[in-house]
Amino acid sequence: MPAFAVSARHGQLDGHGLEGFYRAGRRLVGRLQLRVGGVEPLPVQGRRAGADRVRFVGTVRTGAEAGPDPAVVVERVRHAAGVERITLHSSSTRVLRLTLEAELGTDLAELSAVAAGHDRREVPASVHESGLRWRPLPALADPGREPDAAPADAGGAGARATDPARTGTAPGGGAPAAGAHGGAETHGGAARGGGVRGGAVRGDGVRGGTAHRSGGRGAAAVPGGGVRSAEGSGGGGGGGGGAPGVGALVTAEPPPDDVIAAAGLLRWQLELAPGGSRTLELRIGTDQAAPRELPPVPWSPAAAAAGDDPRVAPLLDTALDDLRTLLLRDPAEPADVHLVAGVPWRCALAPADALWAARMLLPLGTRLAAGTLRAVARTWPAAPAAGAQEPARLPGTLRDSGPHLPPAATGVEATLLFPAVLAEARRWGLPERDLDGLLPAAERCLAWLRAAADDRGFVPDPAPGGPYRCETQAHAHRAALLGAELLDVCGRPGAAEWRQWAAALRERFRAVFWTEDVAGGRPAAALAPDGRPLTHLGSPAAHLLPTAADALGCAPANGNATPDTAAPASPDGNAAPVADSAPGLLDKAQTGQLAHLLGGPALDSGWGLRSLGAAEPGFNPFGHRAGAVHVHETAVAVAGLFTAGYDKEAGALLRGFLDAAGHFGHHLPEMYAGDQRTAGGAPLPHPAACRPSAVAAAAAVHILTALAGVAPDIPAGTVAARPPATAPLGAVQLTGWRLAEEPFAVRVSRLGLAVVEEVAPGFQLGS
Repeated sequence: MPAFAVSARHGQLDGHGLEGFYRAGRRLVGRLQLRVGGVEPLPVQGRRAGADRVRFVGTVRTGAEAGPDPAVVVERVRHAAGVERITLHSSSTRVLRLTLEAELGTDLAELSAVAAGHDRREVPASVHESGLRWRPLPALADPGREPDAAPADAGGAGARATDPARTGTAPGGGAPAAGAHGGAETHGGAARGGGVRGGAVRGDGVRGGTAHRSGGRGAAAVPGGGVRSAEGSGGGGGGGGGAPGVGALVTAEPPPDDVIAAAGLLRWQLELAPGGSRTLELRIGTDQAAPRELPPVPWSPAAAAAGDDPRVAPLLDTALDDLRTLLLRDPAEPADVHLVAGVPWRCALAPADALWAARMLLPLGTRLAAGTLRAVARTWPAAPAAGAQEPARLPGTLRDSGPHLPPAATGVEATLLFPAVLAEARRWGLPERDLDGLLPAAERCLAWLRAAADDRGFVPDPAPGGPYRCETQAHAHRAALLGAELLDVCGRPGAAEWRQWAAALRERFRAVFWTEDVAGGRPAAALAPDGRPLTHLGSPAAHLLPTAADALGCAPANGNATPDTAAPASPDGNAAPVADSAPGLLDKAQTGQLAHLLGGPALDSGWGLRSLGAAEPGFNPFGHRAGAVHVHETAVAVAGLFTAGYDKEAGALLRGFLDAAGHFGHHLPEMYAGDQRTAGGAPLPHPAACRPSAVAAAAAVHILTALAGVAPDIPAGTVAARPPATAPLGAVQLTGWRLAEEPFAVRVSRLGLAVVEEVAPGFQLGS
């Protein structure tokens, strides 16, 4: 589980809410307050200094100044790995003799308890070498978990397998109660340190928080005025807690002159020469074994993006920085690396999020996808539950679905994603040995799908009983088609039956889920168990759009050969849509109407795609599934609209996405508020969002890949590049991408024409 730190922008750890240094799901230090000459530094600046660290600057007046200018600057660099470097800089013309004090304390609480707002009870400190040590009180040595706590695989500390609306669980995982920071910033990382990002205030009214994490690699920030940094520990993977009995150690270099355990106080008597500096370092860790070696980064360090739009390069660089902080080794097989869902609430393997992120990152190589698929496959129940009526599916928590639907089962989504991700990874060059080892798990997913579908072929979520969500049918349709592809290439039976099943589902969906109205119709968000269509409009409908994998083999919207192969633009600014060789659930006319809806003001907030339309009953711009903008679904919509040829709607969503990313320093949170954009405004941070978030960071790669229209089929020896004909960001160049783990580079001109600049020998450049 990642290590991370959370603090307010002023840099002092006051022990409020979520503040503190965390490792293995336990808060090692909750208070760390500096005083110079008995005075707290006046905060001047707190900002991210990297994916794994934050830099705070304050000033101190010593009383010897002749005027109002402070003579001492206090600089603190906080690393997610548990290192704080404190430097005092003197501008005085005389020698200064100062007392520096660091007051520390901790409750050694598990993250799940902190998130739930449990009362804070500090444990006593003792002197240990050049610092302090805290051991759990007897009552805390084996705190256990609440009866409804979710398993570690389900998605993070404090996640519950029950209805989030009833339990108060935060979206997708932890439950930030009134005492938890909502504005912390998170940075992920593999044994690195913390980063800084603005933090949003939560229910405790605390100044925005900041967090950094260590254990994977990297860091992330939270909305508002605070900072969070994180780094993956490369171990554990558990959903919220260190081992029972874990204690904390703080060591100092140089050693303090005084250690007062009863007050948790370290004190130094410092002498600063005129214009001189002194640096001290605090190291925070556990009294148990050191963390394992950091996980390797499964993509090339050469991955880069550039273009006419200056936001392209920092978007990718920052996304990869955040993703590095979220990498963890699978404890069952340390050679396999996957991404945790996000910091601070979802610091474990969440199968659906991990698969989504791996899928979006396939253009950077297949190693992450292979490790993720294997790690997810290991979460499968060893045997069906007693009395089960159908094969077991992948595990997962229930996730809030807004005011109109009951919670959805993320395990259903993961089970349907698994064969699709495996098939797409094969197209991007997944080695055959990996494919052969993962095929049995994909077949288990298909077996569950066959058993879960009702007499009409619709898949309930949760199963059994429903409702029948439109996005679940889209995932099922794609799983059937891509699963059939896997069965074919691996010489397994059943491919033809799955294609027939998908075709029948497609026809039934178009007839039953599409609802006509005076505005041109819309897809039902879901069918109630009694068959009644629920017609509220939201971002899940974006999953009905075709993907590049669906469109592989189609005539190009714009090829990479000559200008006369480009599809003409229609009067409304869109490229002429092309027929799908592997059609999606909607026909051409329905897809066009959906594109119109996705680009309309009800769903497009100006910053991205709302999870629920602004005109729908129950709309709440901060609602997890009631109006907030989810970054990865905005990316799904942008890519799908480009693939279908609706460049105008895609371009508008893309520009809003990039503008929002800029306001967040390109460190995209999992979600943000769905308020309508206004002139001079900015997107509002969501107090419960993870930042960094695996799917949000991966969405940046997904969108950049869509701008180049790259669609490979490595087993067939072909690579197509079909960028949008409208070139919405002008020229774009992607380098260091990977096809079959070999370098790949593509450049898109301002005319919307693609030129493949680097590719392994033997590949045919298709269109």
